[in-house]
Amino acid sequence: MAFDSDANEGAGFTAPNVVPLVDVMLVLLIIFMVASTVSHGVRVELPNATVEVRRPLADAPPVAITLRENGELFWNNELLADKSQLEARLAVEAQRLPQPDIMLRADKDIRYAQIREITTRVRQAGMRSINFVSEPEF
Repeated sequence: MAFDSDANEGAGFTAPNVVPLVDVMLVLLIIFMVASTVSHGVRVELPNATVEVRRPLADAPPVAITLRENGELFWNNELLADKSQLEARLAVEAQRLPQPDIMLRADKDIRYAQIREITTRVRQAGMRSINFVSEPEF
């Protein structure tokens, strides 16, 4: 295929002008972004309810259970002889209203199975709240 160089000498290369196309696309993008943030939810008239919450005069102080790596178990800084004492104390605390929070502290190198055993005993006793105590990272 041969080109005649004399015929196209003054024409040059003509590229399509895409600036108006880009302008229109940007305007459409802005319109769709604004329209997508406006959401019309389904209107529902919710019923009114009166709930009477009875809170005791003072909340129960939390109970600290500490577990060392060597297996020693403490109840509020008091060494327990065995896990049956833990279960007996948990049964008493589970009957109190309001129930105290359990703050579980454990050595960082302790095996997870030991922590799981204590949390299982706490749950089986009927306690509702177990919190894990840790040191903040700096």
